[in-house]
Formats: sequence, structure tokens, C-alpha cells
Amino acid sequence: MTPRRTHGPLTALALALGLSACQMGGTLTSATAPQSRPDMTPAVQSAQSKALESYYARVETDLLTRGLVRSDGGGPDTPFSQRQLVENFVQIALYNEYDFSNGILVPRKSASRLRRWSGPVRMSVSFGETVPAEKRRKDMNDTAAYARRLTRLTGNPVTLTSPANANFHVLFLNEDERRALGPQLQTLVPGVTNSLIRSITDMPRSTFCTVYAFSLDDASTYYRAVAVIRAEQPDLLRLTCIHEELAQGMGLANDSPAARPSIFNDDEEFALLTYHDELLLRMLYDPRLTPGMTAEQARPILRDIASDLMGGSS
Repeated sequence: MTPRRTHGPLTALALALGLSACQMGGTLTSATAPQSRPDMTPAVQSAQSKALESYYARVETDLLTRGLVRSDGGGPDTPFSQRQLVENFVQIALYNEYDFSNGILVPRKSASRLRRWSGPVRMSVSFGETVPAEKRRKDMNDTAAYARRLTRLTGNPVTLTSPANANFHVLFLNEDERRALGPQLQTLVPGVTNSLIRSITDMPRSTFCTVYAFSLDDASTYYRAVAVIRAEQPDLLRLTCIHEELAQGMGLANDSPAARPSIFNDDEEFALLTYHDELLLRMLYDPRLTPGMTAEQARPILRDIASDLMGGSS
């Protein structure tokens, strides 16, 4: 079994507002809102959702058995040079993993420009009504800790806030809640395309989580992002999704099979952000780079930044 995660940091194309994959609505509960009311019938997880829970538990066991989803961050067995770091950055930060074709999101690598946030990232965490309280507590704590880490690495503030004040929404949803998100998507993002809605509501079980980060028109600075994480996953896989999707939502939009040790590699060798990946985030938000740069423009600057970060080793 080979899990697949979908990452879609995209430009908003011709819409007056950027596209956003999903946001909270009637089926979601914010981390700060009351979790239930006395007059409400408790939400019940469906049989299909429970079957997915069993499936993802088997996937995690299989990955661990094969020595994958490492959480050690790499070591002597995963060396990388300054030159490799620069090339990995170019492939991960300056290319798209997905592209639009006739209004449809398709997996196709394409050259892009450097994208990142130019102001504070205000992150909210919301849950589907059927997500158990113990999962909510863990995911909330893990997301808060990771937001602090992203702040330290990028120098760009990443804080948790209420959904009403957020520009980066992180949604933990079980199957039925995710499938019912269409109306909320249309309310959140006027003009959102049906194809983008379907990329969330019809997400195959091989896709464990996804993120969409959006800019206006041809700009290269993000103004909104949405991450959707399947709540049926066991603890380690959910944490893996938090690490990868939130970092990709900061601007590391692509994956590369050459990146190691890295979570930006679909081989699933590493589960959590590595030292290599921390360097990528530092590079992305280095003030010597500016949003909109092409690979050709950025490469000589990246060499200087990588040299500073790695002590001049090549």
C-alpha cells in the first residue's frame, strides 16, 4: 500500500478572489467553540468512516513494518550537500505539483515562481462533529506546537486564532463531513469552481490530506490557505499530514523524489519535518529572496543562502 498526499498551492487565476478548498460550516466545530448543545443529538461516525479508520490503521502498520515514516529527522545515513539543498529547494519551491487544465486540477509538474506569505499567518483548527474529543485535543496541541515551530523557522508569525479571524484554515474531517462540504465552500469562496470542490468532496481514499494556498490574480504572495486532513487516520499519519500540509501551505508547494531526508518526497520515508526541510523553510523566507522570483533569478541567491546555512560546505 502506497499512501498519497495531495498538495495544491495554487494561484487564483482569473477570479477576483483566490480559490479556497474548504472552510468550516454547519458540519464543523471550531477548537474554541462549544462542542455540543444539550438539545443536539450526538453525531455518529458512519460505517464507511469506521471502515476507513481500519484501513488507515493497516496502512500505518504496514509503513512502520517496512521501516518507513521515520521520525528521527535523518542522520549519518542521509547526508546532503549545499548543492543538493539548492537543487531540492528549486524543485520544491519553484515548481507546482498540480496545475489547472480546462478548469480541472490535474497532477502535472510545471515551472512556477517563488510564493510565500508576506504577513502574519492566522491559523484556525476546526473539527467535524464526529471527530472524538481525544483526537481533537491531540490534533489541536500538535498544530499549535507546529505553528510555533514554523514561526521560529520562517520568522513570519504563525499563530492560532478563531475561524472568523483566520487566513489559514486547518480542517480535520471524517468521511461524511468532508463529502458534505460543498455548500460551505461556495459560501466561503464566491466563484469557487465545481472541479475544485469535487477535488475535496470526492477525494479518493489514497489521498490522506491536501492543502490549497491561494494568491490573487498573478501575485505570488498568499492571502489564504486551507488544509483538509482525514480524521480517520491514526495518530502518526495525522501528525505527518500536519507537518507536510502546513509546511506546503507556507510555500513549499511541490515534492521531489531527489529530496532526502525530507517529507517533500512521496516515498514516505520520513513522517515529520527534517533538518533538511527546516533549512528549506529558512531559505524560503530569507529576505534576500522576494515573491515572484523565477528559478533562474533565485538560484544564485540560493547558493549564498545555502552556504550561510551550511557553513560554506558544498
